[in-house]
Amino acid sequence: MLILVVNAGSSSLKYQLLDMENESVIAKGNCDRIGIGGHISHKTSDGRKVEADCDFPTHTEAFEKLVEVLTSGEGKVINSMSEINAVGHRIVQGAEIFKETTLVTDEIIDQIDALAELAPVHNHPHALALRACRKVLPDAPMAVVFDTAFHQTMPEKAYMMAFPYEDYEQYHVRKYGFHGTSHRFVSKALADAMGKDVKELKIISCHMGNGSSITAVEYGKSVDTSMGFTPLDGIIMGTRCGSVDPSAVTFLMDKKGFTPAQMSDYMNKQSGLAGVSGVSSDNRDVTAAAKDGNKRALLANEMLKYQTKKYVGAYAAVMNGVDAILFTGGIGENDAAIRAGVCKDMDYLGIKINDEVNNATRGELKRISADDSKVQVWVVPTNEELLIARDTLALISK
Repeated sequence: MLILVVNAGSSSLKYQLLDMENESVIAKGNCDRIGIGGHISHKTSDGRKVEADCDFPTHTEAFEKLVEVLTSGEGKVINSMSEINAVGHRIVQGAEIFKETTLVTDEIIDQIDALAELAPVHNHPHALALRACRKVLPDAPMAVVFDTAFHQTMPEKAYMMAFPYEDYEQYHVRKYGFHGTSHRFVSKALADAMGKDVKELKIISCHMGNGSSITAVEYGKSVDTSMGFTPLDGIIMGTRCGSVDPSAVTFLMDKKGFTPAQMSDYMNKQSGLAGVSGVSSDNRDVTAAAKDGNKRALLANEMLKYQTKKYVGAYAAVMNGVDAILFTGGIGENDAAIRAGVCKDMDYLGIKINDEVNNATRGELKRISADDSKVQVWVVPTNEELLIARDTLALISK
C-alpha cells in the first residue's frame, strides 16, 4: 500500500511517498518558489538526489514535476502513479466544519477554499494543490487531515474570545489552535513509550520550532492550546511576536502609519526571535549569538524559555496536574538548553531533569527526566506525514 502525503504552502509543495506495509519513506521532496520561478529537491530512501530549477507558474505544474521525478530519471521510485493507492493532504484550517479526516470531493475542496479568510497564507494554496492533484490523479482516493481538528475538543470556555458574542456567531472569531496533527501524533507516541493508554494521561505537549505551540492534552483530547484565531498567538516564534497587548498593536499602527495588512506582516514576519535579537529567526543562530555575548540574542532566548514555562504552569493548573511533558519540533527535539531552561525551577511540580541524558539527546525518543521526577519529561520526534498517511489508510479502508 503506497500513500503519497502532500503538504502545500503558498509557494511550495512538500511531499513524501510512504510504503504503509512497514511505514517507511520511499522518497520525499519539495517543490518551492511556485509562482516566482520554481525549484525541486527530491531524495530517495537509498540516497539518490535530484535538484533542478523548474518553471512552476502554479501548483499544477509543481505537481506534474513531482509525478515526473517519482516515475522517471535519477529519482525514479515507481513505474507509474497508478501504483499509488491514495493521497493524504495536510490542511491548516478546518474551522468548525471539519472535525475529522475527510475524503476529498469537489465540494470539500470548495469548502476548504472558502475558509481562506481564516488562513489566507495556507488554505487557498491547499485548495490549489488539491485540484492539481485530482487533475493528475483523477482516480486515486484522497483524504484531507486538518491541523485544527484535534483542537475541536476544547471546551467553549477555552476557545471563546471576550468580544461581543455576535462576533463569534457572524464572523467565527474564536481560538482554533494549530499543529494539531503533530500534537496528536506525539501525545500518542509518548503514551506508547510510557506503556500507557493516552486516555490515562495528562500531557503538556511543547511543539517548538520556527512556529511553536503548547497544548494541554487531557486523556487524549486537546483541552487548551497556545495558538488562537491564527498561528500568530501564543509564545514568541521565529518571526511571529506571539501574544501581545492588543493596544500595543493599535499604538504601533498609529506611530508607524501601518495599514492592517502591513501590521499583520510586521507581527508575522518581522517580529519574534528575529525582531528581538536582530540576528536571525533561526534559534540556532540566536543561541550562538547569545553565547558570544549578544545581549539581545540572550534576551530572545530567555523570552522563549520563560513564556513556554508559563504555559506549562498554566496547563498543569487547567488539568489539575500533569503526568508528562514532551518536547517536539526542530527546537524541542534538538535544543537541550531550551528544554532545561523551561523545566528549571519547577520544583513545585516535582520536575527534575537528568542533565546528562538531556544534553546527549537530539532528535530521538527518550525520557530526559530524572528517575525521581514526579513528572516525566520526554523528547518525542514528531512525524505529521506518517500520521496523515495512517489517517488516509484508515479512511480508505473503511
